[in-house]
Amino acid sequence: MAKSTKRHGHGKALMETAGHGVIVMAQNGAVIRYDPSGLVMRLSDKVIADIALRLPQTGFAAATLADDSPSRKPRDTPDLAAALEGVDAWDVAQTGDWLTFTARLAGQQGNRRFRRHLSGGAILADAAGPVYGILGLGGARAATALPRIAEFPHHILAPEDDIGAVGHAGIEAAKATDHLGLLREMTHEALCAETLLHWQYEKFEPLRLFVTRVETDTSSSAEALAQGIALDNLLQAARNIKAAAETMGKPAKILAVHLDFAMEAIGGSPAEYRDGMLQVMSAIEDGFHAAGLDHPLFLARFDTGSAALADSPAIEGQWELGWNHGAHRFVQSAPSYMFARNSHDRPTPEAQVEMAEMSAAAISAGTTWLCPRLHLAERSMKKPNLIRVTARADSALEIDRDDPFGAGAMAGFSLQGAENGAQIKSVRIDKDDPQLILVECDKHPLGEKLRLCYAVGVHNAGALRDGWRLASRTGRVLARYALPALLPITDGGQND
Repeated sequence: MAKSTKRHGHGKALMETAGHGVIVMAQNGAVIRYDPSGLVMRLSDKVIADIALRLPQTGFAAATLADDSPSRKPRDTPDLAAALEGVDAWDVAQTGDWLTFTARLAGQQGNRRFRRHLSGGAILADAAGPVYGILGLGGARAATALPRIAEFPHHILAPEDDIGAVGHAGIEAAKATDHLGLLREMTHEALCAETLLHWQYEKFEPLRLFVTRVETDTSSSAEALAQGIALDNLLQAARNIKAAAETMGKPAKILAVHLDFAMEAIGGSPAEYRDGMLQVMSAIEDGFHAAGLDHPLFLARFDTGSAALADSPAIEGQWELGWNHGAHRFVQSAPSYMFARNSHDRPTPEAQVEMAEMSAAAISAGTTWLCPRLHLAERSMKKPNLIRVTARADSALEIDRDDPFGAGAMAGFSLQGAENGAQIKSVRIDKDDPQLILVECDKHPLGEKLRLCYAVGVHNAGALRDGWRLASRTGRVLARYALPALLPITDGGQND
């Protein structure tokens, strides 16, 4: 007979067989024990449920998913036929609170696995991997959308609150939900997701599940945007994405937050615009951290509006933000002059697709994405009529001689504040340095507030680009054009 020993803990006596024992004791029993096989740990139901959320929804994980929401309680005997009435589905199975099945549904995804909650609601693609979010924040223009459904309708959704992809427009506070709904319109963020799905489909790679939402309000400064209801609603959307992912036993990952706020900024200074946008990014990162989400990639187009808005502080502020954004993961996807607009100064349907393709390319590249950026304009001391412009780009620069945006013979460069009437007479790339632009004037330009403009003002477009290309679904070949700039002209540049 094995030898027994008596141990006392919390007023209770335990008879232990030799080779067995208790290391940690709690009010409701042993927490950590040992036996000849090693340590044995007792986990609470809450811990077990948390582990289950991190496992694939099969077997043990599906059986232990915890959810106290009444709307999410599975029926004792679900009527599968009623739950999928009107759906061309087969291989139906119940996995936790979900029905999973193969089906032939509308969209380009073809026959594949889908899922629907036992409580009803939208049919979602049963996609591998996390639930991915693409969110947007800005002024009213950020909610511009195409009035159509997605080409992969069950792969691109929004939080189910009867609002859709376009958000609450700053009118009311967003509500918590763990349901997802199909889209009625395609915002920039939804078009980004659609572009990424097209690329995956063409490569025969996994089609993911995306949740999109853009939130807007009437803020008239970047600082106000950082404290406004649109930002609060965006954070609620992020929490809703995480909650929806957890009901499926999946993690949530916010791929990107698109910031569409520039010409809405009225007054102030370039530094105030830049600092306000830094506040916006910090507030979003803080909110994501509190929700248990990673910091996202922030992206924005460089928007110059029209030639009449050439003096907007947001133009210089965007340039400042592009190179001085601290530790935030921030990229500028494209200059706004690349995209066609209608008579109401709104992007055409084709332009909306192209803007999303440029954003999707930037999301895919992450912080390595770099549109050519002009950094410094110096007058040559040997040739006072020559301005040397230092740029930063991923590859050699070139001037698009087809001039697709009407930038003019000087490729979009012009002088501002030339008090002696100096004009630019030629623009070329330096033969020895493919990231140096030589701007030659007809005379030595002079002026107290002399600046070199690119794609700003009279020439609200440019023709300077690098070697990157993308075939758009619209039929155009997209290139990565240089971002607008307003550069003070300084003395220097001894070498010609």
